[in-house]
Amino acid sequence: MIPISRASTGEGRKRLEQVLGRRFEIDQDLENRVKDILKRVETDGNKALVHYTRQFDAPQFSLDDLVVTGQEIDQAYEAVSPEFLIALRKARRNIEEFHRPQLQKSWFMTRDDGSILGQRVSPVDAAGLYVPGGQGGKTPLVSSVLMNGIPAKIAGVERIVLVTPPSDDCSASPHLIVAAREIGISEMYKAGSAWAIAALAFGTETIAPVDVIVGPGNIFVTIAKKLVSGRVGIDMVAGPSEILVIADESARPEFVAADLLSQAEHDAMATSILLTTSEDLAKGVCLELDKQLESLARAEVAKQSLQGNGLILVVDDLEEAAQISNSIGPEHLELMVEDPWQIMPLIKHAGAIFMGSYTPEPIGDYIAGPNHVLPTMGTARFSSALGVETFLKRTSILNYSRKAFEQDALDVMLLAEVEGLSAHAYSVKVRKEE
Repeated sequence: MIPISRASTGEGRKRLEQVLGRRFEIDQDLENRVKDILKRVETDGNKALVHYTRQFDAPQFSLDDLVVTGQEIDQAYEAVSPEFLIALRKARRNIEEFHRPQLQKSWFMTRDDGSILGQRVSPVDAAGLYVPGGQGGKTPLVSSVLMNGIPAKIAGVERIVLVTPPSDDCSASPHLIVAAREIGISEMYKAGSAWAIAALAFGTETIAPVDVIVGPGNIFVTIAKKLVSGRVGIDMVAGPSEILVIADESARPEFVAADLLSQAEHDAMATSILLTTSEDLAKGVCLELDKQLESLARAEVAKQSLQGNGLILVVDDLEEAAQISNSIGPEHLELMVEDPWQIMPLIKHAGAIFMGSYTPEPIGDYIAGPNHVLPTMGTARFSSALGVETFLKRTSILNYSRKAFEQDALDVMLLAEVEGLSAHAYSVKVRKEE
């Protein structure tokens, strides 16, 4: 399935370079199509939403179907199982517990000259959550509701809006509706793809615009978020999913294979990498991949992913594995070694680090608490997971006394003149001459 190479060989270096050279390229024709969609929604509002929804999601869709009503919320609670509610509420508690310490505080300082300086931290007014319905509502991304909505709630965002594409019968997934209601979201709309992002960014007659848009989606959603970024804030432009496993001889091959497949099944562009000090483990993982693929529902997608973007490298030691991992900066990094805490300090760049054989990546996806919206394509070198700070603004506060002004005035005038900004200098001079 995936050829095994030694990292120190020419073949190993070549295959590693292919991974390091990965790029998330956007087709220009596709981007132009999304631009047209955005423009039409900005111009025609609800009319455009209904048009695109009828064309791509629900042929009988009307404007009356756009808003998720209170009756639909009640019906959703009746449709989900008690076991689902128990698991959902457990995940909600864990995610809230993890994210609550991220809330930043405003602060102020006073100098001897009487000047007061500080930073006010405040939430944005409104946030929009895009959540895919998945296969006509059959595979709703419930975890995305929690991971995106809970940090916004903790940040103090007053208005949180959920948009999700309808099924062909014009309904929304009851699991998504219940998940949203459980974290305090009551404003929900049935709209998907780029036209939903446009509605959140520009607003329509029914949907008021928001300040920040977060949430995963297909290529149309990704491009739309990229194009409206600047008018609104976004979480990130995410590429395909990634997992990198560092394993030694203590790792179990069936565990490693299962974890590689957990990302490979996302889509054919997903990247799954194993770095191991044990050639025997590498061979065992290859056998397990073939075996486990036979029972996967999305076996064909996972197979394409492994063949196109899979990588197994045998390294000399764990230090070499850490160096290679840092050069890749993976979204998900699993340390499936005897003592993960010993190697963890060597890791500099990763979206999230999963320690030990009993911390598989799906634990982080659903219930542990840390956010699963993570940087991809090597951007872990400079960016972080979605968090409470995604929905916060920091505003500087300055209050100078006359004494403080007098002490700094000449220095400001000098610096302004050096920069050739005479009006800046005069703004200070006119007060000094008063």
